[in-house]
Amino acid sequence: MSSQDFYAALTPFYHLIYPNWEESVEHQAAMLDALIRDYWGHGVQSILDVACGIGTQCLGLAQRGYQLTASDLSSEEVMRARAEAAKRLLSINFSVADMRDAFRHHAQQFDLVIACDNAVPHLLSDEEIGMALQQFYACARPGGGCLISVRDYEKELGTGCEVKLYGMRDHEGKRYLVFQVWDWQEQHYDVAMYFVEDHGGAECVTHVMRSRYYAVTAHTLIRLMQEAGFVDVQCLDDRFFQPVIVGKRAGG
Repeated sequence: MSSQDFYAALTPFYHLIYPNWEESVEHQAAMLDALIRDYWGHGVQSILDVACGIGTQCLGLAQRGYQLTASDLSSEEVMRARAEAAKRLLSINFSVADMRDAFRHHAQQFDLVIACDNAVPHLLSDEEIGMALQQFYACARPGGGCLISVRDYEKELGTGCEVKLYGMRDHEGKRYLVFQVWDWQEQHYDVAMYFVEDHGGAECVTHVMRSRYYAVTAHTLIRLMQEAGFVDVQCLDDRFFQPVIVGKRAGG
């Protein structure tokens, strides 16, 4: 599957990744809000989310008073995120765009550019990530910056086949077993995301989506952010559910 196909198929099930997606939206926004204020002070008002998915980060941040613009590679996810925002009476400007075209698409600057929940490692080389970070830099106003969150790949096994269990979810009268299977190939791994749908009978329905990731380390991302022009680049642990790399655009 391409990344577009992966997320198109994942869209109806995305919230089931979380034990309680609504609570996660609020909790992640609270953590990000505290982190933003600690690193940038009170200078951040406008945020561009270049990997918004179904809205897990941008919805909660908008509820906290930030001015959100959001885009994603997947038109299906953007459609759902737009519907989720409408249910919450939130004004967010959504559009479909590849993060590697962020500035070419949005053509304006923001106080902060974010790409959370391991979105950047869908780009499969340092060159592709560097292209995206240059676009993020162009989208960041002087004095603003960039915030990305990724898995801590330095702690991953990196060989063979692994199973990552998310757990059981009950939703709309159905029970789902959610898990991933990772097949490693050096610095990359293929992911199969499974949702086993149990209606209570003798058979289950299995939904599976497949994609590939680059197990890029925080050290490499720090270097690539610096090469893109960001300064004071840091990796912050224990501030979010994943490690966060932040960098500033000088000036302002």
